[in-house]
Amino acid sequence: MTLRADTPRATARVRRFTPLQRWIHRITAALMGVCVVTAACLYIPQLAELVGRRALVVTLHQWSGLALPVPVLAGLASRVFRADLGRLNRFGPHDRTWLRAALHRDKRPASRPAAKFNAGQKLYASWIAGATLVMLVTGLMMWFTHLTPLLWRTSATFVHDWLALTLGIVLAGHIGMALADPESRRGMRTGQVSREWASREHSLWRE
Repeated sequence: MTLRADTPRATARVRRFTPLQRWIHRITAALMGVCVVTAACLYIPQLAELVGRRALVVTLHQWSGLALPVPVLAGLASRVFRADLGRLNRFGPHDRTWLRAALHRDKRPASRPAAKFNAGQKLYASWIAGATLVMLVTGLMMWFTHLTPLLWRTSATFVHDWLALTLGIVLAGHIGMALADPESRRGMRTGQVSREWASREHSLWRE
């Protein structure tokens, strides 16, 4: 975001995400949604009975999980997308200030300095990336049973199941926070946010 002097109409909104970035988010969200829904159908007896066709549900779960990293990997061809990944991967002093304010439930924008992404978004992105990798590896061990010893498969099943539950809780929190911030959702939906919101919530955002 470049804060230049310009006409009020031209400066009303600023670009936050490109169309490619938004499509990466949408496709990843759709694949993650399929993984979560099919997992629920496999592990909750009432849903399993309601849906039936367990073999189809298993197949959908396996292939959606396998495809989950593909949108992000494809997005690496974009310079803008790589730049945003770099931003998500860097923590600075202002991020520690943001986290302290969050822990103390201080919601004043002045006490939560942030660049393009705040510390909460950075932690979420790091956690979801690590969790996806672990889920992929353990899922493959459960899928291709002949490749690993029984002890490994048992351990993988334990990790996969409990991490799936944790993942569902974290995703619910992510969705809840998105629902509470209409302007942030608009940025992901249209690619643009209001300059006032950007200045208030991401005061250190510069490009």
